[in-house]
Amino acid sequence: MRRMGVDGKNVIYFELFGSFSIGTAEDGERSGSIVPGKAGKKVLSFLQYLIVNHTRSISLEELIEQFWPEADSSDPGNALKNMIFRARSYLKRMFPEQKELLQKRPGCYMWNPDVKIEVDAERFEQGYLESRRAEGEERVRLLFRTVSLYKGDFLAGNESDWTAPLRHYYQTLYLDACREVLSALQEQERWKEMIGICEQAYEVDFSMDSFVVYHMQALTALGQPEKAVERYEMFRRALWQEYEIEPAEEVEQMYALAAGMCQNVLKLVLESGDEKGAFFCTFGVFWSIVALERRHLSRSGQTSTLVIVSLGDQTAPTTDSRRLQRTLMEGLRTGDLVARLDAGSYIVMLSGASMENARMVIRRVEQKFRRTYTNSGARITFRMSPLEPLTAQ
Repeated sequence: MRRMGVDGKNVIYFELFGSFSIGTAEDGERSGSIVPGKAGKKVLSFLQYLIVNHTRSISLEELIEQFWPEADSSDPGNALKNMIFRARSYLKRMFPEQKELLQKRPGCYMWNPDVKIEVDAERFEQGYLESRRAEGEERVRLLFRTVSLYKGDFLAGNESDWTAPLRHYYQTLYLDACREVLSALQEQERWKEMIGICEQAYEVDFSMDSFVVYHMQALTALGQPEKAVERYEMFRRALWQEYEIEPAEEVEQMYALAAGMCQNVLKLVLESGDEKGAFFCTFGVFWSIVALERRHLSRSGQTSTLVIVSLGDQTAPTTDSRRLQRTLMEGLRTGDLVARLDAGSYIVMLSGASMENARMVIRRVEQKFRRTYTNSGARITFRMSPLEPLTAQ
């Protein structure tokens, strides 16, 4: 897009994010994408290289080294002259009223100094740096404007070696900007805007835990926990298919909270399909579910008990710990919850059990352990405490 700048110079604006385009005017009007087939991929890559480096003179040696390595051309000087001719012809077709845009100087090429080149990638970088120096609502505004400039990966259709580091740099900058604006929006409880940012960020990197957590939190806050659970399931499947890893503990905690809002937390989270026995999870997920159980107790008036079950010193740490876990899983009910504290101890939530009932349950677990593993020297001990209902503030 060509326009007149404040200094009287003609201004040409190029978009390098997503499809390579002859910019966007100040009013948002788009002139149109540049179709690679009309110029050829190498000509476009050459032209894009000149645009990216428009602020300096580019030596003939640099261009030859970049586009005609010794093995690729017997006459790189002539190949460069031909490429410059083709690039100039293409620019002339794009800007027929404009004087020669690429000018020859001794030993180098540069853009016509009477024309100002503006690039969305430079605006993007400048906006992000400005946001780092700003505070409050001004910082949020700058971050929003910065993020909106990123319409896709830097020169997405150009697979030349020179584009890879720049593409990675701008991706990293974009993801950092997304994280920062999401943190600011979270403080202001601007949930709908958070969802929009997360959905855009997934296009660049779907596997980042922080975006999923922000997304699920926003959906849950808007009263849409079912969608938060769906988002978790999609993320979990994609993460496993791509990397064969499970979500981070923070994601699991957010899932437990969202799932608990969908329906009764113990029925949904602790019952695992047709499987029998207790539900085993990480300590972080355990504590999130305990927090929800306290809310449940404050409404229902029921009781639940927390128990720490430990092995004595005379144990085979790995073997007896695995035995104790198996005994707990098989000896407790579906509605009970188990998490590992360390190599020789576990924490248990006995849902709906009083202290007296909890003692009976743990004694049965201890007896089952001794009957099953008669050769073990483990001495099982336990401490218990009633789970207090959450009181209104």
